[in-house]
Amino acid sequence: MNARTRILVVIGVAAVAAVAAVAFISGRGSSGPSANQSAARKGAPPLALDLGLRDDAQAQQLRRALTLYSQKKRAQAGDIFDRYSSLAAQIGSAFAGWPNGTVSQLEGMANRYPDNSLVLLNLGLARYWSGDNAGAVQAWTDAYEAQPDTQSSLTADRLLHPNTPQGIPVFVPSFTLPVPHGRTPAAQLAELAAAARTRDLHARIAYGIALQRVGREVSAQRAYASAARLAPGDPEPLVAEAVARFSRSRPARAFSRLGPLTKRFPHAPTVRFHLGLLLAYAGDIAGARKQFQKAVAIDPSDPLAREAARFLAELNAAGHSAPGRTQAPAR
Repeated sequence: MNARTRILVVIGVAAVAAVAAVAFISGRGSSGPSANQSAARKGAPPLALDLGLRDDAQAQQLRRALTLYSQKKRAQAGDIFDRYSSLAAQIGSAFAGWPNGTVSQLEGMANRYPDNSLVLLNLGLARYWSGDNAGAVQAWTDAYEAQPDTQSSLTADRLLHPNTPQGIPVFVPSFTLPVPHGRTPAAQLAELAAAARTRDLHARIAYGIALQRVGREVSAQRAYASAARLAPGDPEPLVAEAVARFSRSRPARAFSRLGPLTKRFPHAPTVRFHLGLLLAYAGDIAGARKQFQKAVAIDPSDPLAREAARFLAELNAAGHSAPGRTQAPAR
């Protein structure tokens, strides 16, 4: 693992560890398409089924089938997928039979459900594994744009930009997050949603963080915006909303909001810390390092300055050089 890769992994892992989560469900990455066509990849493609916080009987069985599929027990996985008629199960059945008709079945589903990010995401995976890189990029681009408030959209965005950290940047608050008491992730999210309906600034921010962690970035933006309306002079909800607007394909949506906050709140380490976090996720490690350093310089005792110092220490441990911006794959 080279220095750049170590640094990217550090940023991704550190960001995941920075906040408590209701649940976190991630898609699998890829080496990224670099040409229009290539030889078919070995083995079967990864299968990405966004089951969210579902805990019903079918979801449990589909997760079991996903585990079998990842263990290369595709026939056994197919037996489970074939029991159900849901879209996720149909996708699983098509992948279980790889490569026999998988791409054509997914293309048929995409024709029937052209605005479904789950279908388009997996169509891209099937195309990529068959060697159709250009087709994969188009399917992932469509998946990213179709349903932006889903984990499938976020996974597609990640696949389009493979040389960036795993996951998504999640807002890091200056306060301790509440610990929900629900027995299931869905119950915990509902508990946080109920608290956010009160005029409690921290509760609304906490709900936004939980929404981010389950891939609902658009809903998180709304939660943070509602918090900002309670405290328009507080930088935290404004920074949080900017963070939730980030995507690798359209980073300007976040930076155009976060950049001006550095002038409006020059003495708030949270602004510089999160600007550094977003730069890291965009692949600009050198820029991220500078912002983390500025956060520490503002007030070393601030919680976000301490987070920035921790990130800097991790970066230094991963690699002493400060590489520049990583190039995205050809589009």
